[in-house]
This record gives sequence, structure tokens and C-alpha cells, in this order.
Amino acid sequence: MEKEIIEEFRKELLSRLEELEESEKSTSEDHATVELDQATQGRLSRMDAMQVQAMALETKRRRDLGMLRIKAALKRIEEEEFGWCLSCGEEIAFKRLQWDPSTPNCIGCAS
Repeated sequence: MEKEIIEEFRKELLSRLEELEESEKSTSEDHATVELDQATQGRLSRMDAMQVQAMALETKRRRDLGMLRIKAALKRIEEEEFGWCLSCGEEIAFKRLQWDPSTPNCIGCAS
């Protein structure tokens, strides 16, 4: 793969990483501990708060996974291994990388 194309992928990955990091900063209060004191909060409000917290934690888990995948892809770029499947060693289809530049596997190994 040409260096100019890899550089474009690197810029895209850095942009996505920055977006995820900004998103993480703006949602940190959503996964705060839910107050369980019924005197200060009704049962339904508490259940709603717990549901919001669970959704926020799942969002954080997915965001963290995305950040790990992006950092791994950036490392593969540094090591000149970007664009090659980690499982079989074959080249990953260009269109697949355009759709998700952090993908570590070709479509065959990902299936």
C-alpha cells in the first residue's frame, strides 16, 4: 500500500481517537454511582438512574474497545504492518479498510 494512502488512514484513525477521547470526557458523570437511599429518591427514579448508568457503562466499554482497536492500528502503521490480516497474513481489502481502518482482520478471517 502506498505511503500517502497509509498516511490518510493514520490521520483518520487519529481523528477518530480524538473524537472518542472527547466523548469520554463529556460523559464521565453518567457512570457515577447511583444513590440507593429511598428517602432522597423514589423507586422509579432510582430504577431509571440505574438504567441510565448501565447504558453509560456499556457505551464506555464500547468506546474503550474502539480506542484500543485504533491504538493497535496506529501501532501497526508504525511497524509497517498496516493493511495485513493478523490471522492469515493476507492483505485486507482496501474497501474494508476504508469502512473501518482499525480492522485487524480480512473479511474471511473476521467471518
